[in-house]
Amino acid sequence: MSPDTASPQYRRHGSNAGQPITRRDGVLKVTGRATYAADNHPEGMLYAVTAVSSIARGRVTALDVHAARAHPDVVEVLTPANRPPLAHDPDEKMPPFGFRVEVLQDDKVRYVNQPIAMVIAETLEAATEGAALLSPQYEVESARTGLDNGDRYAPPAVGIGAPARTGHGDVEAGLAVAARVTEADYVTPAQYHNAMEPHAVVAQWDGDHVTLDMPNQALALSCAAYGAYFGIPAENVLIRSPFLGGGFGSKAILNGPQILAILAARMLGRPVKLALTRAQMYGPVGHRARTWQKLRIGTDKEGRLTALHHHAIGSTSSFDEFIEPAANASLPLYASPAILAEHEALRLDAGTPGPMRAPGEASGSAALEVAMDEAAEACGMDPLEFRLVNYAETEPGTGRPFSSKTLRECYAEGSKRFGWSDRPLQPRSMRDDNGLLVGWGMGTAVFPCPHFPAEARATLRTDGTALVETGGADMGQGAWTALAQIAAETLGLDVDQVELHSGLSSLPDGGIAGGSGHTASAGLAIHNAGEDVIARLAELATADPRSPLFGAGNVGVVARSGRLHRSDDEGRSETYAEILLRAGRPEVVGMAKAARDPDVAAAHAMYSHGAVFAEVKVDPDLGQIRATRLVGAFAAGRIINPRLVRSQYFGGMIWGVSFALQEEAVTDPRTGRIMNADLAEYHVPVNADVPSLDAILIPEHDAHVNPLGVKGVGEIGITGTVGAIANAVWHATGVRVRRFPIRLEDVLVN
Repeated sequence: MSPDTASPQYRRHGSNAGQPITRRDGVLKVTGRATYAADNHPEGMLYAVTAVSSIARGRVTALDVHAARAHPDVVEVLTPANRPPLAHDPDEKMPPFGFRVEVLQDDKVRYVNQPIAMVIAETLEAATEGAALLSPQYEVESARTGLDNGDRYAPPAVGIGAPARTGHGDVEAGLAVAARVTEADYVTPAQYHNAMEPHAVVAQWDGDHVTLDMPNQALALSCAAYGAYFGIPAENVLIRSPFLGGGFGSKAILNGPQILAILAARMLGRPVKLALTRAQMYGPVGHRARTWQKLRIGTDKEGRLTALHHHAIGSTSSFDEFIEPAANASLPLYASPAILAEHEALRLDAGTPGPMRAPGEASGSAALEVAMDEAAEACGMDPLEFRLVNYAETEPGTGRPFSSKTLRECYAEGSKRFGWSDRPLQPRSMRDDNGLLVGWGMGTAVFPCPHFPAEARATLRTDGTALVETGGADMGQGAWTALAQIAAETLGLDVDQVELHSGLSSLPDGGIAGGSGHTASAGLAIHNAGEDVIARLAELATADPRSPLFGAGNVGVVARSGRLHRSDDEGRSETYAEILLRAGRPEVVGMAKAARDPDVAAAHAMYSHGAVFAEVKVDPDLGQIRATRLVGAFAAGRIINPRLVRSQYFGGMIWGVSFALQEEAVTDPRTGRIMNADLAEYHVPVNADVPSLDAILIPEHDAHVNPLGVKGVGEIGITGTVGAIANAVWHATGVRVRRFPIRLEDVLVN
C-alpha cells in the first residue's frame, strides 16, 4: 500500500538525512566488539585449510594424502578423488554473474594458488600442517603470462554482459580530417583484492538447511547460488553477514574455497571454518586484470574532438572470462562526432578476474585522462580548457539528456580551491624551496548510477520507535548509518529512534552492495516501506472518530517528530503510540519494493561526475615521486551523510594514489607465480603516503535518477585521480609515462 487519492495523504518532515552524523557501528568496530565471519566459533567446529598449487599450468600427479591423514587431529582430506558431488556442475557458469568455480573437479592446474585439496582438522595448526604434508607433485607446462605468449581472442562480452564493441560515427573519417592526431599506448597492471578481512566462512548444516557466517555483498543472489550448488531451496540457506571488512566487488562472487568448506561441513556433519590466508587471496577470489590500451584522439584547429578511438586488451583466465571493460570509459564523457570503444581478450594462466572497485572505469579512465592531457598539449591548450571545449551536454552517441550533470561546477570549484589558474602551461617550470620539481595535473571523474531491485520492511511500535529491515551489506561505507537516516526522514522520527536490521539473508532482499548503488537501491526500498507504514498508520487515525485526525483523509497528514498532524491544521495531532494503543495494535508494518522506472532509465543518461586536481613533487636526482595534494570536486545528487560521503571520496582518491604510484601484482614470467603475494611486498599506501586531501561536495538535484535523488559515491573517487597524478608527473618532469604504476626510473632524465 502507498498513499494515493483513496487513502490519507501525508507529507514528511525530518532533519536526519543530510546530516554528518557518525557511523552507528563505529564504536563496535573500534572496541573490537563487531563480529566478523571468522569470529564465529560454534560448538564442535572444525578448521579447514586449502592446499593450493605452486605452479600455474599443468596437473597434480601425486598428493601424500596418507601423511596428511596420519597427522594428529586431522579429520579428513578432500581431493578430486573423494570430493562429494555437487548438484550444479561447477564447470558451468552460475547466473547472474556467470563465473565458473574451482572445486577439485579434476587434477588440472590452471593458475597459481588454485585449490588442489582441503584439509579439515580439529585445530587450525593441525589443518595447516596437514596441508603442508600433502607435498604435491606436478606435471608442469609452460605458463602463459603476457602478450607474448597468451592467447588473444574476440570476447562475446565484457564486464557483466556489456558489448565488446560500442560506438557511433565514423572514427577513421574523423581521424582523417583532424588537424592533429594524438596516439599512444598505455598499460595498467594486475591488482588484487587486499581487503582487511580475507574471504572466510563458517558453515553449519542442520539437515538440508545450512547457516553461513561469511562476508557477502549480495545475500539473496548468493543464497540462490549456494542452493543450486547443494541441491536445496534458496530459502534453506541462511547467510549472516553483519560486518564486512571491505569487499570492493570480490565478496559478491562465489568462490571455490568457500564452497569446499561448506561441502566439508555437510560431509562431516560438523561446523567448519575456513579463512583464506593473505597469500591465498591472490588467485581464486578475483582481481583487476591487466590491460593494454591504445587511444587515438583527433582534434580540429580549435581543439574540438573529431574522433576518439579506445582499444583495450584485457587479460582473463584460461578457463573462464571476465574482461575489464576499460575502453568503455571513453563512451560517456567527451563530445565527439565519432567514438569507438572496442575490446580484445587475452587468456593467461591466472585466476579469473572479476569486479574490483570501478571495474573498467578505473583502468580505462587512467588511460583516457592521460590521453586527453596529451591531446591538450598537442593543441597548446590548458588541460582544463581543453576538457571544457569538449564538454558533452548530452550523452555522446545516444544524445540522451543527463538526469543531472553538474560537472562544470565541479571543474570550476575544484580548480578554484586548488589554485589551477596559477599553473604554467610548460612542464618542468615549478620547484619548491627544497629544489623538488612540482607538477599539477587534473582528470575528470565519472561513474554510472545503477539501481538494483530491493525490498524493505518498516515497523512502527507503541514505544514510538521503528524497526527497519533490509538484507543489505555494510562493507565499511556506512550503509547502516545512511539507510537509518533515510528511514528516519521518511518516518518522521529522529535517527536514534530507528533500529536498523541488515546483513541477514532472511530479511527482505536489500539488493547488491556494489556498483555504488546500495544506498540508492536499499534506501529507496526503505523509503517506500516507510511511506507504506505511515499511510497505514494514517488510515487507522483518520478512520477513528476518537482521533483528532478523524476525517483528515482528504486533506492529508504530516509525519513529524513521531506525530501525525493534519495538513490544514497542524495543531490537531497525536503521537504514533497514541494511535496504535487506541487501535489495540502493538505495531503496524509496511512493506515495499523498489526498482528503477525503465522508461525513465531509457530516457536519461545517469552518472555521477567529478574533477580531480593533483599536485606531485619529484626529486630531480633520485626520481622519487610523492603526491602531495589532491582536491576532488564531485556531484552525486542528494547527499544523505556528508561525513560518510567525504570518507568514500577520500578512500577513492587514496586508491588512485595507489594505482598511479604503487600498486602492482608482479608475475614471474617463467613460473606464473605472483612474486609479491603479501602485504609486505604488494604496495598500497600507508598513512605516510597519503597526501593532503580535500573533497568538495557540489550541490546537485536529480529528479530522475530515483525518487530520493541519490547517486553513488563509492567508486567515482578512483576515476580521474589516476590520470590527474600521471599528468602532474608529466607537468613536473616533462616525461610522459604511459604505464602504471609510475616508477622512479620512468621519470629520471639526463
